[in-house]
Amino acid sequence: MIKHVAGALALSALALGSAQAADPTLTIGVMVTLSGPQAPLGDQVRDGFALAVAQAGGKLGGLPTKVEVMDDELKPDVAVTKIRSFVQSTHARFVVGPVFSVVMAAIARPVTSSGAFLISPNAGLSTFAGRDCNKNIFVTSYQNDQPHSVSGQFATDQGYKRVFLMAPNYQAGRDALNGFKSRFKGDVVAEDYVPLNQMDMQSEIAKIAAAKPDAVYVFLPGGLGINFVKQYRQAGLDRIPLLSTFTVDESVLPAEGDAAVGFYTGADWAPNMDNPTSKAFVAAFEAKYHYVPGSYAAQAYDTANLIASAVRAVGVSDEGKLRAALEKADFASVRGSFKFGMNHYPIQDFYLAQVAKRPDGKYQTEIRKKVFTAAVDSYAAECHMK
Repeated sequence: MIKHVAGALALSALALGSAQAADPTLTIGVMVTLSGPQAPLGDQVRDGFALAVAQAGGKLGGLPTKVEVMDDELKPDVAVTKIRSFVQSTHARFVVGPVFSVVMAAIARPVTSSGAFLISPNAGLSTFAGRDCNKNIFVTSYQNDQPHSVSGQFATDQGYKRVFLMAPNYQAGRDALNGFKSRFKGDVVAEDYVPLNQMDMQSEIAKIAAAKPDAVYVFLPGGLGINFVKQYRQAGLDRIPLLSTFTVDESVLPAEGDAAVGFYTGADWAPNMDNPTSKAFVAAFEAKYHYVPGSYAAQAYDTANLIASAVRAVGVSDEGKLRAALEKADFASVRGSFKFGMNHYPIQDFYLAQVAKRPDGKYQTEIRKKVFTAAVDSYAAECHMK
């Protein structure tokens, strides 16, 4: 089990706001889930970001950098209390996070109203991509629908006519199934929403068996996915193709083990991505942390390097110049091709990946084919940046 880290990862001292000119130190808050069944997702974000800071010698963009890590506990009220205290006491320029959309919806206003930039390395709400887009919100992952649309397209390409859908009952879950349906041309035999903290999936397994679909699509992140994948195999339902996103990924594969091998997922990156930046990242990450990075870690690593590129170009004193530098995304992404759309969400490629067991006994997802090239999210046209 990866050791959880809470509190501050001190890389230097703070001095932004009125003291900024005297002591140009960069303070960044990283808010992720580090407790409960979903903690492995937060571990990945924290570690991916920390690796980039360490590789920069503790100086993102040339400035001494302090990273304060906060556990949101997957509780919006807790997250708001912590983030308000953080931005008010530090006058930090950046907050990175969170993992879950329900937390992002809660902390967006406290962060942006303070004048800080909120940069999400995972959560990508449709609202912030569209009508509620904000000049100080950037997302380095994707709009929530997009990875799920990969599986919808794949299901259509495979000729599946009847598909059973399941996701947690919160905004990202609804975005997920909408993303799948946006590309699926067949019939949805059931659309099942489960509580975000539900661990026993036996009743859902029974529903799937009774429905007898051509395929199953699930978005069950963290601990939800671990139990579902194991119970799906144990019930003998693996004869029905299982498609997913964030259900069989590197944050949970050590716990899922052989039960996950062969299952598919939609992704914007995988550890076998064939470019120099990605290969160097994976090697360095495994050497430092001794586990396989997933997209959570890769996107957090990109986030740190995005911040570094902007700070290096213009410093931190001028908010407008810093925003423009962020918009340029002038850094080498682990994903290769990467740029921001006008709504501050990425324009990037998406892939179908499959779980494999490596010769060293570890598990990872591996890209099988590109499904979308330079994809723009479907909400961008609704954004009128303020």
